[in-house]
Amino acid sequence: MNTTPRLKNKNILISGAGVAGPALAYWLHRHGFTPTIVERAPGVRDGGYAVDFRGEAHLTMLDRMGILDDIRRERTNMGAMAYVNAAGKKVSSMPADVFSGDLEILRGDLARILYEHTRDHVEYVFDDSITSLTEDAKGGGGVQVTFERGEPRRFDLVVGADGLHSNVRALAFGPESRFVKEMGLYCAIFTTANHLGLDHTGQIYNTPGKLVGMYSARGNTEAKATFYFGSPALSYDRRDTERQKKILAEAFAGVGWEAPRLLDAMWEAQDFYFDSISQVHMDSWSAGRVTLLGDAAYCASPLSGMGTGLAMIGAYVLAGELAAAGGDHRAGFASYEEAMREYAAGCQKAGDGVGRWMVPESRFMAWFVNQNYKLLPYVPWKGLIAKGIRRTANAITLKEYER
Repeated sequence: MNTTPRLKNKNILISGAGVAGPALAYWLHRHGFTPTIVERAPGVRDGGYAVDFRGEAHLTMLDRMGILDDIRRERTNMGAMAYVNAAGKKVSSMPADVFSGDLEILRGDLARILYEHTRDHVEYVFDDSITSLTEDAKGGGGVQVTFERGEPRRFDLVVGADGLHSNVRALAFGPESRFVKEMGLYCAIFTTANHLGLDHTGQIYNTPGKLVGMYSARGNTEAKATFYFGSPALSYDRRDTERQKKILAEAFAGVGWEAPRLLDAMWEAQDFYFDSISQVHMDSWSAGRVTLLGDAAYCASPLSGMGTGLAMIGAYVLAGELAAAGGDHRAGFASYEEAMREYAAGCQKAGDGVGRWMVPESRFMAWFVNQNYKLLPYVPWKGLIAKGIRRTANAITLKEYER
């Protein structure tokens, strides 16, 4: 641990206790900083989709964190995903390494692991949110922060690790309409019973403009239901879960296979998640003493398969560069962005065009996609998809930061 007195700007507030925030807090503590995490939810969020890590860069980062073995113990061990017709008959399949990478884990399990590795050294403030940020150069500088519930506090630096709809980004940079690029798709996911008896696998059914899937989770004791559908931008309250469920039910009315049964189960789901498939593009990730991390700064969209690994690599680099700069936020934020900008752009590019394959717009396109998946196990280039994704994930060299 680097506890040199030359380290300045030690007290750092992080907004968001999902994945990026706790990962950053872990590394900041290791480098001698004092991180505090504020999270709107009353506790660590469970639920969410499976996330994966690919290649040497991701696995090296996890190993340096000391959580690689923990993640391996909780890995999904998923096999190939089957595409089925309305009667549930398999028509094609997607290899496991395309869907699951080298190491896959449920997002909720990953969040819990990160929390367990940081809670003894990091102050967590749950059930609260930032309402204003005021930078003041007096007395050596800092940021005065007000909260919905808690008393105002002063921090040296503030990091927004609060996702696609980042509150910190809105407060420090402006409305999200300037930065969020919707990709014409919406998705939903929730936990349900594994009524198909899936054994470390899943099934996917698509019809023009829509996809519904189900895959087993946590040793086949439960399942995740997933829905994707094409749509122009929708207007709804992101905190109104019942309205979001109604939107999904309306979008999938009349869709066959298991959609009606899954929609029935949806109304009782406690971990329902609904959002647009979007990317975030910004000219700069920092403004004064405030910077952004993960989806808040460079969301690559779930279609890229890179978001979680990208966010955790970003946390490693941001903490390391701040430490290397002795806590100088101007130098540290600049070197963080320089190290991550090209890598983030490559991860975002990996998601471009995936939507039209994942959610075909026409019956012909759906047939064409299934034919390609049928032939995939027999063609010489069958491994190119997974290799291409892994190459993108590895397109960064991780420094050995002193601790």
